[in-house]
Amino acid sequence: MPTLADKLKQRFATQYKENEPLAKHVNFRIGGPAKYFVEARSTQDLIDAVKVAQEYSLPYFILGGGSNTLVADEGYLGLVIKAANRTTRIEGERVTVEAGVISATVARASADKGLRGFEWAISLPGTIGGAVRGNAGCFGGEIKDNLESVKILRGGEVMTVPVQDMDYGYRHSILKDEGYEHDVVLEATFKLTPGDRLEALALIDKNLAGRKASQPLGSSSAGCMFKNFEYKSEDEVAKLAAKLEIPEAMKNMHRLGAGWIIDQLGLKGIKMGEAQIAPQHGNFLLNVGHATAKDIVTLISFVKTKARDEFGVQLQEEVQYLGF
Repeated sequence: MPTLADKLKQRFATQYKENEPLAKHVNFRIGGPAKYFVEARSTQDLIDAVKVAQEYSLPYFILGGGSNTLVADEGYLGLVIKAANRTTRIEGERVTVEAGVISATVARASADKGLRGFEWAISLPGTIGGAVRGNAGCFGGEIKDNLESVKILRGGEVMTVPVQDMDYGYRHSILKDEGYEHDVVLEATFKLTPGDRLEALALIDKNLAGRKASQPLGSSSAGCMFKNFEYKSEDEVAKLAAKLEIPEAMKNMHRLGAGWIIDQLGLKGIKMGEAQIAPQHGNFLLNVGHATAKDIVTLISFVKTKARDEFGVQLQEEVQYLGF
């Protein structure tokens, strides 16, 4: 039987590397090397790479745009498969997108065809695969809103899952549940609404302007670090309301913005090592020089402790940890 390395070299040739620095592939620009690394340039590449890893009982991780990933300083001892399958098909109202396509690319391409409903995603970092897995959202939209179905690899078989079977919730899908976490998104189909092309493109420009005004663009970060806090009872919010003036919109949604909470704690702009909470937005942690993963984790822990101790709020990370 060939060795794992020989099998990967044989199948992927120049798409395969060993000890590939992952800092090159994630937006944080932080992290050690992947012992094995494959760039999957087609959906079949993605399937084959996963099957090789499973054949050799090797841990593997699917990496998209690297916008929501914190890699350990020591790196990752398994196989990192970078989803670089980037085909988009637009047929009438339906937009079918491979997992490695950048979400913002889909937003602009669909708007340019006069299709409405995905303009919000122009500000969404990362790829469609990751967005589908985590029900990503911004500007009032979420992936589930226009999603029709997802093609996945499950247990070695390719299958199509309708949106109603994805168990979508806030930043959640069935792919995050035990027993389904090894499912791999291959492609997604969205059903959009025909409309005015110029109006769609104008909304894209408006959303981009909103992003530029509120987020630290051009900085090395993983996007929003924490999920917004969903409270379960009126008692919870009443305790918070005794300490803070909670905006009505947040009360009505039963969800407090993580950035708003961090702002109320007075933590914007603080640094630990070369990791910093963005001065513009409390829910963005930045690598402002040569931050280590340890710097970021220390800052995350500090924020969570402050939120818990001062407001009784338990923040949860959106970011995925790799190699920890």
